[in-house]
Amino acid sequence: MSLRDSLELIRMVRPEAGTAALEHEILAERASSLGAAERKVVNAIAALADPAPGRDERLATARQVVWEYFVQRELVGFRRHNDVIQELSIPPEVLVGLGAMAKPRP
Repeated sequence: MSLRDSLELIRMVRPEAGTAALEHEILAERASSLGAAERKVVNAIAALADPAPGRDERLATARQVVWEYFVQRELVGFRRHNDVIQELSIPPEVLVGLGAMAKPRP
């Protein structure tokens, strides 16, 4: 095989097609993961409406999952959260404690 034939073969293979498919798959995974994180937020916010005992734990859980969701949104490029705060009806009591960690018990 001559050098000219090798160059033609390389052009035919189109390596960018393989990377495009991989990038597409990565974007699909990001979207799926972000959707799962949003569902956790919706469930945690809904759990706050339960009048049963254990509200403090549910509030801590809601704060944690909202914080994780915001971090994940920022990692994919969404820096502003005002729209999702309104859309998901995230209460102020959850937003106030975002990122706060409970002191470990001895």
